[in-house]
Amino acid sequence: MATWSTLNFQDSSSPLMEQMIFFHDFTLMILTLIIIFISYLMISLFYNKFSNRLLLEEQMIELIWTILPAIILIFIALPSLKLLYLIDENNKPSITLKTTGHQWFWSYEYSDFKKIKFDSFMLPTQEMSINNFRLIEVDNRIVIPMKTKIRILITANDVIHSWTIPSLGVKADATPGRLNQANFMVNRPGLFFGQCSEICGTNHSFMPITIESVSPKLFINWIKNQ
Repeated sequence: MATWSTLNFQDSSSPLMEQMIFFHDFTLMILTLIIIFISYLMISLFYNKFSNRLLLEEQMIELIWTILPAIILIFIALPSLKLLYLIDENNKPSITLKTTGHQWFWSYEYSDFKKIKFDSFMLPTQEMSINNFRLIEVDNRIVIPMKTKIRILITANDVIHSWTIPSLGVKADATPGRLNQANFMVNRPGLFFGQCSEICGTNHSFMPITIESVSPKLFINWIKNQ
C-alpha cells in the first residue's frame, strides 16, 4: 500500500509492473545524466570564454547536439514499445472477470465456471474492524488465484470510470457502451487495493477496489461455496 512517506511506486506484485518499474528507473537515469550535463554546460558559459565560443560558434558541436538527442530517444523508445506490446498482449487467459462501473460502486461477474455475480461497495466506517483499511476496504472482495493469467473486461453503466490497481500495473477506462480489456497476473498472495481513477461524480473517491490473491486450491473452494 502507498503511504504519505512513499516517494516511488508501490512494490510490484505482477511481472508487468516489474517491467514498468525497470523502464521508469532506466529512463530516470538517462534524464538525470542529461540534466547534470546540461547544467554543467550552462554554468560553464558564465565562467569560461572558451566554452562560450565552443558552444556558440563551432559547427561540430551543433552536429553533436542534433544527433545525440536522436540516439537517446531511440534508446528510450525501443524498451517503451516493447513494454506497450506486453501490456496489450492477451494470450490464453485462464480466467475472465467482467467488471462494470456504476455511480459509485463496482459489479463483478465470473462466467468461466458458473454464474457468479456480486456488487462491491466501500465498507462503511461503522462496520469496519480493526484489521480493515479506511476508505479502501470493500464488502465483497475480488478473489483470484495467484500465478494465473487473468483477463478483465471493463465497462460502465452510466459515466466513465477507471479501474486501477497500481501495484499490479493495471489501469483501464470503463466507458459506457464500450468493452475494454486488460490482463495481469499476481505473483504472490495478499490484498491489493485500488480506486476509481476517473472523476465520475460527487462520490468518486468512495468506490475502491480490493483484490484478494489466494492459492488455486483456496480459489476453487471459494468458487464452490458461492
